[in-house]
Amino acid sequence: MVDQLSQHLGRLDYPPEKLEIIFVVESRSPETIAAVERHLGDARMSLVVVPDALPRTKPKALGFALPFCRGEFVVVYDAEDRPEPGQLRSIVAQFRGSPEIECIQARLCIDNADHGYLPALFAGEYAGLFAVLLPALARWGTVMPLGGTSNHFRLATLRRLGGWDAYNVTEDADLGVRLARRNLRTATSVTVTLEDAPAKLKPWLGQRTRWMKGWMQTFVVHNRRARRLYADLGPAGFAMFQLTILSMLLAPILHIGMWPMLVWMQFDQSNTFESWSPWWLACLLVLVLGHGTAILVNMVGLARIGLNRFWAHQLLLPLYWLLITWATLLALREFLFRPFHWFKTPHLASRRRRLGGFRRPAAAE
Repeated sequence: MVDQLSQHLGRLDYPPEKLEIIFVVESRSPETIAAVERHLGDARMSLVVVPDALPRTKPKALGFALPFCRGEFVVVYDAEDRPEPGQLRSIVAQFRGSPEIECIQARLCIDNADHGYLPALFAGEYAGLFAVLLPALARWGTVMPLGGTSNHFRLATLRRLGGWDAYNVTEDADLGVRLARRNLRTATSVTVTLEDAPAKLKPWLGQRTRWMKGWMQTFVVHNRRARRLYADLGPAGFAMFQLTILSMLLAPILHIGMWPMLVWMQFDQSNTFESWSPWWLACLLVLVLGHGTAILVNMVGLARIGLNRFWAHQLLLPLYWLLITWATLLALREFLFRPFHWFKTPHLASRRRRLGGFRRPAAAE
């Protein structure tokens, strides 16, 4: 991934004397270190090698590299990212225009949605999250779980927060909560970073298991002192935090209970429409509204980024949620027995070059 990442970071439209690109690589990855060293002829690029020590996580590596950052702003990119060239200029202009903003999340878009049903559903999920839900949470000024990449910070603020939690495997979500607890505003941007979703089940499952485990960690850590959390966030923020994180964790578990209920309702001869109790009708209404709302959010998000052709795939969301349920159960086991294990998602260099191929508004959100 190094050659692709170097190429796209090298295309960033930003004054070269004001841009510092630091590759953060663990010492356990000598091939990656060698690949980075081939690009160090570019004066903007440097390498930080992270000593091999537990926990072997991305936030631990980021925390090790944080003291080497010298700029006013800092952004995190993953190895597979392809940010649009104008992203940094747009983000800095947004920071300059809104001094109260401390963190800006750029929009992540999936670029290989046509590689199968799994990437298409993943693309809808990302579109709903980054083009609909996160902008709404930012406007409401409430807890916003950040994405793991393309989140831009004022460096001084990030250092005051203590950087990333080295033991949290969704360090982005945890940091979003800590920003909210200190009443620091987070915003979103319509500038795009392209990524490729896992096209096969095994890497998708490993990645999603890590995400679910990290949300469990975030929920437990911040609720250890619930009164203090309530005092930090206030009544509305506290309720939104519980709702946001719990819905991520409980919805997949509740979803799996839907299927036996549907089978029973289908084959039970005595279970006619006339005999349904208000409870059953309420359950059916919640079922239809829940799926309908989720599908609608994904479709709205896809429309906002110009990927309407994947609307039909979103009708498979109930089946996709079964996979998320599986990942949630695996995450619960890992949370108990391997809480700090970090699954590294494998990636292949993309043959696509579609930066600017997504429709987006001209103004930042």
